[in-house]
Amino acid sequence: MTAPGSVQRRRTRRLTPLFFARHLLRLALSLAVLVVASFAMIHLIPGDPLRRMLGPTAPKELIEARRHELGLDDPLIVQFVHYVQHLVHGDLGTSFFSAQSVADIIREGLPNTLALAVLATALALATAVPAGMWAAVRTHNGRGRGTETAFTTVTGAAVAIPEYLYGLALLLVFALGLGVLPPAGLTGPSSYLLPVTSLAIAPAAMIARLARVETLRELDTDYMRLARAKRLPAWRLYAVHLLPNTLTATLTMGGLLLSGLITGSVLVESVFAWPGLGLRTVEAITQKDYPVAQAMILVYGALVLLVNFLVDVLLAVIDPKSAHSATTRKEG
Repeated sequence: MTAPGSVQRRRTRRLTPLFFARHLLRLALSLAVLVVASFAMIHLIPGDPLRRMLGPTAPKELIEARRHELGLDDPLIVQFVHYVQHLVHGDLGTSFFSAQSVADIIREGLPNTLALAVLATALALATAVPAGMWAAVRTHNGRGRGTETAFTTVTGAAVAIPEYLYGLALLLVFALGLGVLPPAGLTGPSSYLLPVTSLAIAPAAMIARLARVETLRELDTDYMRLARAKRLPAWRLYAVHLLPNTLTATLTMGGLLLSGLITGSVLVESVFAWPGLGLRTVEAITQKDYPVAQAMILVYGALVLLVNFLVDVLLAVIDPKSAHSATTRKEG
């Protein structure tokens, strides 16, 4: 007689390729929608990019000639077909205003933007998970009312404040006030401290709240009662037995926050004059610099979709039962 557990494991292994195939198909469809959106969104912004580029006194004949040269007088469907054809060939175009290759703009700024987002996510996870677990242990079974009130108040307030306001406050205190950190640009490792901290505070508060809830739930499980009855050392009880079982939801939130930090770093980069994609994105959208703006929307959107895909894959590897459950629900 075959054990139910082995049947479940074999069934999960059979469904795993289907799980990944579904997610790959969803990723491909999402990217297709993103391509359409990146083209449509920039054309919906009012204003004439050529009038802005050539100046308010430029002759109408010059503007029309330039419009024809760039293909902006073609019907939108024709422009979209050309846009997709260029994307297929890896051609992101050239900036209307700087005449710089869009691929070069992204190549220069993307690593710096990703560095901020990844470091901020790592900092948020490294500080929030222990804080959330500590708060749960202190407030378990109705204990520590004062700790619970302080924890929920501080983290709730931290989540409500936008990242760029943290950036402005840290800039005023540590750069302009104390002068201990560089105020802007990327001049060395210390340049990362202020923008990374600005991005990490609100996500850390959110993850800490989630980690506390997950820890409280796990503390009431049978395996934790058994571990406490064995009088295991505190480090083994919490680090070996408790921590791994609280990470699934926390990693999910961490992945979602990484997606948000990639796009949410735009204003923080502007505050610190960070050489990433943020400032160029704002300029491109306000100037209606079509090639740059469309490429930025594509890059940010594709990164968010890719991160979400990787989080789903990671969770399927950590917890195969979740992949099995998700697949069977969709089949039903």
